[in-house]
Amino acid sequence: MNLSDFHIPYVLPTALLALALVARFQMLVRAWRDPDVRATALLLGLATAVFVSVTPVNIHRINAMTGVTNIAAPWSYSLLTAFCATCLTMIMRWRETPSEQRRRRMRRVYVIYSAIIAGLWLTFLLADLPVERIYDIDTYYANTPWMREHILLYLVAHMASALVAAYMIGRWFSAVTGAWLKAGLICLQVGYANGLVFDIMKIIAIGARWTGTNWDFLSTRVAPPFALLDAVLVAIGFILPQAGPALSRWISDARDYRRLHPLLRTLQAIEPSAARARVGRWAPLDLRLIQRQQSIHDAFLRLAPYFDDALYQQAYEAARTNRSETRARGLAGARAICAAITSYQQEKPTAHGSQNAQIRTDHLDAISAELRHLVRISSLRNRRGTSPAQPTLDQPATANGHDPAEIPASGTR
Repeated sequence: MNLSDFHIPYVLPTALLALALVARFQMLVRAWRDPDVRATALLLGLATAVFVSVTPVNIHRINAMTGVTNIAAPWSYSLLTAFCATCLTMIMRWRETPSEQRRRRMRRVYVIYSAIIAGLWLTFLLADLPVERIYDIDTYYANTPWMREHILLYLVAHMASALVAAYMIGRWFSAVTGAWLKAGLICLQVGYANGLVFDIMKIIAIGARWTGTNWDFLSTRVAPPFALLDAVLVAIGFILPQAGPALSRWISDARDYRRLHPLLRTLQAIEPSAARARVGRWAPLDLRLIQRQQSIHDAFLRLAPYFDDALYQQAYEAARTNRSETRARGLAGARAICAAITSYQQEKPTAHGSQNAQIRTDHLDAISAELRHLVRISSLRNRRGTSPAQPTLDQPATANGHDPAEIPASGTR
């Protein structure tokens, strides 16, 4: 059997974990003093290292590079044990507020699992393993003195960590309110369940060897997919509560950035009060959003002397009779803004002049909520050269006689 036959199942989770680690690298550099950030980076690094080490071709490479037959076993099992310890301490960080008691418990976990890692290396050094085994080392050496203890040690440590972690999460879950944290805990519980299935399959296969029966397929075929799911789901479970809120903010910013584009395009006729700083396309999204918002508010300030509040109120009262509050304010705001742009281009301020003139916050919110209508009204103004305020409110004029609210926007992105 070719070693490459087993590459594909390991490549995807390894790549995903490595990508997550790279994505967290910038935060690690900025906040390396934060123990939670360091713990997350350590967890992702260990998970990635475990997947890289247990890939069949890399098992052979580790053995060949060191010149020690089967040394990849204690190496991989040590990484897995360290990963289990980091998972337990991470859950403690989430569940409990910082205290001396929490620090003692976390140190105790690290001490116990460090002793287990030391035991793995000691039992490996005492065992006699003359034949390299890539896929079935657990069952092939199930009856070998010291290697038998080596295998059971890592399996029991892995099973114990899964049970303890599941117990802590189960007791804590009902008190959790955050959606992202709950999603992460669910991933953890499902991941630990898969890990327990992996351990049980391995132990059954080893027990079968002790009785003279060959059930190696449970160890070599059935168990590995559960181990893959275990590591991936556990890693995702720890990533979600931290990456989820950031992802939500990015999606919200992307939506606002896209929705503000038609409004910004409509306001391009307004000369800025000062030169705008250049922000490249590849600049952070939040920075580009801030610049777009500032440009819009700057244009609104320039339009303030031309904004007709009476027109806005008239349009709002006419629109609210058969539309929702948000849509009515959006239509009224869009009409008043476009009329203000026309007045600005004609240099005809409203009657109130510059006396405390301002476009109120409720106008801005409503306009931003109904950008599609603003785009449509703006396009009418550009095609016909007239202010959208000119048609009667009962029958607002459009290219085809329909209400702008019923015409889908075009040219947005």
